[in-house]
Amino acid sequence: MLLREKMQGTAFSSAEQQLVDFILQNPEKLPHLTVQQIAQANFVHPSTLIRVAKKLGFNGWVSLKEAYLQEVHYLNDHFQSIDANLPFTASDGITTIAQKMAALEISTIEDTLALVDHDHLNQAKQLLLSCDPIKIFGSNANRLISQDFALKMNRISKQVSHSIPGEEAYEASCLATTGCGLLISYTGENQALLKIAKILQERQIPIITITSIGNNHLSQLATCPLRLTTRERLYSKIGNFSINKSICYLLDLLYACVFAENYTHNLNSLIEIGAAVDKRQTSLAIIAEHTVETKLQYQDSFTPN
Repeated sequence: MLLREKMQGTAFSSAEQQLVDFILQNPEKLPHLTVQQIAQANFVHPSTLIRVAKKLGFNGWVSLKEAYLQEVHYLNDHFQSIDANLPFTASDGITTIAQKMAALEISTIEDTLALVDHDHLNQAKQLLLSCDPIKIFGSNANRLISQDFALKMNRISKQVSHSIPGEEAYEASCLATTGCGLLISYTGENQALLKIAKILQERQIPIITITSIGNNHLSQLATCPLRLTTRERLYSKIGNFSINKSICYLLDLLYACVFAENYTHNLNSLIEIGAAVDKRQTSLAIIAEHTVETKLQYQDSFTPN
């Protein structure tokens, strides 16, 4: 749930409601007003701001204001020229669709990057480096999306696997205490995943979550919450374009951070193994591997007659 939605759904006194309405209608004024000025503008006592903040789960007005302004900034940033739910129309030609889909993907990456918190990203990296094994839990679609992440991690000797459909609770209950759970849910309210998270939490196994913004229940159970771009509705849309791209970006980012921790070793290992097992052929010099033989072939292809 977004903070503004929580404000709209919480029961307040008449004085508190007047203050909340002011906050919702005037976010651009809040950074420039003191507590006293806000109270005077709404004919309430300054303590009303603290009561509202505590009703919304915050320690005080400052923490509420910071969280609310961060949310407003996120919602107003990016996606100004593209609709994540309906990125193209029935009248658009294929070239226009191609351009709009490219704009959607660019906006999604920028939007997701804006949600990346340095401390949480670093914490997730450390968990992935130190925990073994790593188990991914998610819906069928998210399980498919994360297969490439598992493949890449396994190729640098990090044991990553997916839960078996129908066996998730058992696997969470049997996961080694040295392991880590990676849970992916757009809403953060998937009941099956909440059950998994509670099992892992009770067993004191670290949990990395990838969910939407807002105070959803899955993120509350997380050791380390990471946030997805949150622009799509649940089903009134053409497809899960921005959700899927955001998940892919975050998983690629996690893999890159883990890879970079032992960059030279991991790169040399991938090249050595690839040279031994990857026997694909290509007629394109630009993608050919530059062994001694391919280097000579590459040079010969550009030698003047």
